[in-house]
Amino acid sequence: MKSDKAQLILHPVRMRIIQTLAGDTQLTAQQMAETLQDVPQATLYRHLNKLAQADIVKVVAEHPIRGTVEKVYALLEQTVNLEAEDIAIANREEHMRYFTTFVASQLNDFARYLQRDKIDLSADGVFYTQVALYLSDAEFQELMSDMMAVISAKKANEPTSDRHRRLISTITIPTVEIPLNPQQK
Repeated sequence: MKSDKAQLILHPVRMRIIQTLAGDTQLTAQQMAETLQDVPQATLYRHLNKLAQADIVKVVAEHPIRGTVEKVYALLEQTVNLEAEDIAIANREEHMRYFTTFVASQLNDFARYLQRDKIDLSADGVFYTQVALYLSDAEFQELMSDMMAVISAKKANEPTSDRHRRLISTITIPTVEIPLNPQQK
């Protein structure tokens, strides 16, 4: 059985809209279009409307502009996170599609970064690596809790002239167990 919420959120364009509005950001569709320049305006409006209908984003203000009403959107942060029950009902193929969408989104974000006129991975804080750790279940839960505490403390940061928006993505996958040789037991 499919999770409608997962289907809704884990779409490449909608994920980018959600990322654009993250952190108490309030933007008009036009401002989002300036940020998401590679997304056609009609596509942006279609996906923005889907998110609004699903109460993922909300209209927080309306301004009359030249005979029309310009809407200002904000993210309902509590509705964005997929809960255990949202993904528990997905089958293997759906999980693979969700993960593929997530990874494709990461690839697209990196490709957009590489399109800048000047890139300096070190100065820009671009970092990608993979680390294998041996952790008990309790140690793993402690690590995840510590990471979430650090990230949560920084989520309250307001944008300023010296703060640059950064995407931090985490993927945790258990590996296939390798039998210990007798001397390691």
